Amino acid sequence: MSVIESIIDIPAKYTSEIFGQFDFNIKKIEKTLHVTIISRNSELKIIGGENNVLRAKSVIETLTDRAKKGETINEQLVNYALSLAFDDKVETLSELDESIICRTVNGKPVKPKTHGQKKYIDLIKNHMITFGLGPAGTGKTYLAMAMAITAFKNNDVSRIILTRPAIEAGENLGFLPGDLQSKVDPYLRPLYDALYQIMGAESFMHNSEKGLIEVAPLAYMRGRTLDNAFIILDEAQNTTPAQMKMFLTRIGFGSKVIVTGDLTQKDLKDNVTSGLETAIKVLSKVDDIAFINLTNEDVVRHPLVQKIVMAYEEYESRENIKNAKYHDKKYKKSDNIENAGKGNKRRRI
Repeated sequence: MSVIESIIDIPAKYTSEIFGQFDFNIKKIEKTLHVTIISRNSELKIIGGENNVLRAKSVIETLTDRAKKGETINEQLVNYALSLAFDDKVETLSELDESIICRTVNGKPVKPKTHGQKKYIDLIKNHMITFGLGPAGTGKTYLAMAMAITAFKNNDVSRIILTRPAIEAGENLGFLPGDLQSKVDPYLRPLYDALYQIMGAESFMHNSEKGLIEVAPLAYMRGRTLDNAFIILDEAQNTTPAQMKMFLTRIGFGSKVIVTGDLTQKDLKDNVTSGLETAIKVLSKVDDIAFINLTNEDVVRHPLVQKIVMAYEEYESRENIKNAKYHDKKYKKSDNIENAGKGNKRRRI
């Protein structure tokens, strides 16, 4: 493989942003793509194999373009750009700029940060019911909330309804102090947090008092028909099949529904089937219902979260293989014992 050199000009005011703290970003690009990057004033010289140099150049140019647009260059963005570089698709990151959903109360744009998230947004726009499945940190709830608030502000729907099952994760609901609402609020806190960040606390309280935005436990949905509403069911892996059926049959005319969940984080008892699992099997071929599986590549929280998700996936995969081999071995042993018993009976006769 021939070694080549390539030089890139980076405006001085973006250099620190591109390099990262202690040159972390540049070192990561060097290590991942096996290139050497030398900085001289506003110039970067990239040395290495031809394909890797071209990929490194594309990643750095893309990061520079993001910095010019005011985006923070964090480790997650660098990792995602590098993953796209191996498929020679780094340039496609610019497509995400066209998908701004709304802006937070501080003016920060809310938009998909990966192609998986962009597909999720597109499915929500084009389907009445969308199931967003995936690990923690993939933006399932936050992006759904942004879509709901945008639809509400555009008068596409008359109200927003946010719900999730109040399932304990190791603690009993009755042990918490206060009245029923006080007991339920901690389970709904992630929904409140997203609302405050995107809509602002004052606007949320105003619309909440008028009944236009409702945050409630799933049990409160029984017996209702929800017309002209944007409805989000969060943590759906903790529903039972009966609860999921109850929820989905509440939907009325002019409504849009998003169901989010992570099947690897169920808090149900071991002998209880998840309503989300059942819904995937039952509704996979129903028109106007879409399913999307976000992956660890779509994790946009701290990069350590992505590593944790990957580590657990690998562990669970090994355990499944181990269990399958154990049960297969146990079945064969049982079968051999049964056959031997039949043989002994024949000999006695």
